[in-house]
Amino acid sequence: MASGASSSPALPVLSLAAVVVVLLLAVRGEARPPHPLRGVRPLAFDEGYAQIFGSSNLALLRDGRRVRLALDESTGAGFASQDLFLHGFFSAAIRLPADYAAGVVVAFYLSNGDVYEKTHDELDFEFLGNVRGREWRVQTNVYGNGSTHAGREERYDLPFDPTDDFHHYSILWTSQRIIFYVDETPIREVVRTAAMGATFPSKPMSLYATIWDGSTWATLGGRYRVNYRYAPFVAEFADLVIRGCAVDPADRDPLSAACEARAGLESLAVPAERRAAMAAFRRAHTSYSYCHDRRRYPVALVECGAGALLPGRTFGPDGMRQHGRRHRAGAGAAARGGRRGGAQDDVM
Repeated sequence: MASGASSSPALPVLSLAAVVVVLLLAVRGEARPPHPLRGVRPLAFDEGYAQIFGSSNLALLRDGRRVRLALDESTGAGFASQDLFLHGFFSAAIRLPADYAAGVVVAFYLSNGDVYEKTHDELDFEFLGNVRGREWRVQTNVYGNGSTHAGREERYDLPFDPTDDFHHYSILWTSQRIIFYVDETPIREVVRTAAMGATFPSKPMSLYATIWDGSTWATLGGRYRVNYRYAPFVAEFADLVIRGCAVDPADRDPLSAACEARAGLESLAVPAERRAAMAAFRRAHTSYSYCHDRRRYPVALVECGAGALLPGRTFGPDGMRQHGRRHRAGAGAAARGGRRGGAQDDVM
């Protein structure tokens, strides 16, 4: 099978920065292990992943079943799956950095940008830090066939503090649908239609997890930058799950349908009894929707019919939920080991 990165690295040697991380986490307190998701088996780090950057800012704990990524003035950190996948279920339990985290971006995502530079696909969970006293923001995004000019961002507030404990964030990607989950609640579903064409992600992708400096866009369009007096910023990943169809990118007929059936991916789709929970989450917690954004898309994208609009919420012409405060748009940015940002930034 093709590898998305080089062979798994040895456990990083603890540098002074890593010692500082350990001491700070000891003061902060150890989070309890997450409850595993039903029906899937977590992997140890060396069973499916490899470090891609960050030197000793990546540390393995609990026999490689927990990963700590740190951002300091020298670098962020990240890891990726060893294989590429054409469809699958991908999940991690994540605990985000506490305290002041403006400008910090933690990402858990699928991408093939290193293989298909101009026609890449991508599925994102992005977590955007904030100033002290303000909550982290989480957004999902879908890109297909290099359609970065037509990102399909949605942003949500969370009904819990993601820095207090681990919560699961999962992506199901099949030939017919994409579903994002928070814990076991589905929060977004994108169903493939003929009108979407190649903008529905359809090429093999690797799984990535990173922490990086998004100062130029992540918090109020770059108004609040990373303040390294609060470094290191530490994100923890556990309960790492890959249940997917690993492929060789040179194989032009990866037999995706057969693999999907063997992996039982459609069994992880949203059952009828969970659709009410998804609708309730979306009504209560969606703070930005590209389908409501008439400034960016004067002509709505093909999937944004009346059924895609969110009832019970008032959205402005910029797609932001209305609550009496000014909104500012963020700008896309790239960072080493990171990725481009969304086109909108939430209010503080």
